[in-house]
Formats: sequence, structure tokens, C-alpha cells
Amino acid sequence: MGDGPITARSVASNAAADGAKDVAPILIGVIPFGLITGVAAGASVLGDGLGWAMSFIIFAGAAQLATIELFDAGAVTAVIIATALVINSRHMMYSAALAPSFGAFSARWRFGLPYLLTDQAFAVSLLRFQDVTDATYRRWYYLGGAISLWITWQVTTAAGVVFGAVIPDAWNLGFAIPLVFLALLIPAVTSRPGLVAATVGAGIAIAAAGAPYTTGLIIGAVAGIAAGMIAERWWS
Repeated sequence: MGDGPITARSVASNAAADGAKDVAPILIGVIPFGLITGVAAGASVLGDGLGWAMSFIIFAGAAQLATIELFDAGAVTAVIIATALVINSRHMMYSAALAPSFGAFSARWRFGLPYLLTDQAFAVSLLRFQDVTDATYRRWYYLGGAISLWITWQVTTAAGVVFGAVIPDAWNLGFAIPLVFLALLIPAVTSRPGLVAATVGAGIAIAAAGAPYTTGLIIGAVAGIAAGMIAERWWS
């Protein structure tokens, strides 16, 4: 017997499963990242409830950590908001890159999907969308990966808030933050300039992991982009 007709529901189901499967290896690094964020939130002036609520409202690890630090430092509201917006400004580039893939969707989907946009969901989706053009598959692939990460983030940040006091410092969970982004780089490296950009960006991000307000990731990203541009001109 055959597998039966291919329906929109079967395409959606398979696509969501593919997205979740492709994001799964990255979650290994997201779990300690979420624990760190939860621990920091629970120990901050925000308290457990509001600290965890940030995971729903902001849903962006680096921005959450920076926001927590600024609240603890007594920064004014305008500075806190501006800092979070600057850190998350890279999502504008992500949105622009994914927009052609989602242009055929209704306004309801186009306004809802960006809430789940993360570095991880963007990275795996962009790579998969190079080979798949079906709009239904694209939408549910993105959702499968993005929702898997969203659930993981909510659970781990909650665990960090609740159990933060008993997590040993010796675990050194902070090192997992740059590792999350290293996991995103590997499948995207397809050329020598890309390898240079990834190597330089990752190295500097790790070296600057202790920079204030989690700016080490931004510093590494800028350095990697600059190195990639130089390498591309060198080999062109």
C-alpha cells in the first residue's frame, strides 16, 4: 500500500517535526542559558514572578540578562528600554531576510510569527528555506523549531528562578551562552570568508563573555562581520 495522498495537514505535521528535530541539538546549549537567566531573574530586584514574566514578555536571553543587570543597577526606564531594543535590533535583519518566505501568509500569521523569532529559529529556517519553497512547509517548519525553543526557554528559566539557590557555582553555566551561538555558526559556514567570520566572531565572543550587559555577543558579531568582509575582499 502507498503512503496515501499528501495533504496540507500531513505537510504541516512533517514540517513541524523537521523544524523541532533541527533545533534539538541547539537546545543543549539553550538549557543552561535559560537556567542562568532564571537564576539572575530570581536573585534580582524584580523578584521571582516579574523576573520569570520577562521570559514571556521579552523572550530574548541577552536582552533579558541586560535588563536584569540594569534594573539591579538602578538605571532609568528609558535606558533599560533603549538597551533592550539595541540588543534585539538584529531581529530587524532576521525579519527582513525571512519576509520573502512569509509574504504570502495572512496578516494574522505575519503579526504572530515574529514573536517566536530567535537566533536559533532564524538560523535553521534560513538554511532550510534555501531548499524548500512550499509556503505551508515553511510556516510549520519555522513554528516547529521556534515553539520547541520557546517551551524549552520557559521551562528552564522557571527552573532557574525556583532552583537557582541550589545550583552550584562550579557548574559555570555562563560559558554556555557563547556556545549557543557557536552551534548556529557551524551549518552556515560554506566558504572561506564564512569560516574566517565564524572563527573570529566566536573567538572574540568567548573572550568577551564577561563583558557588561552581555555585550560580548555583540562585540563578537561585529568583529566576525568585519573579518568576513576583509576575507571576502582578500579572496575575491
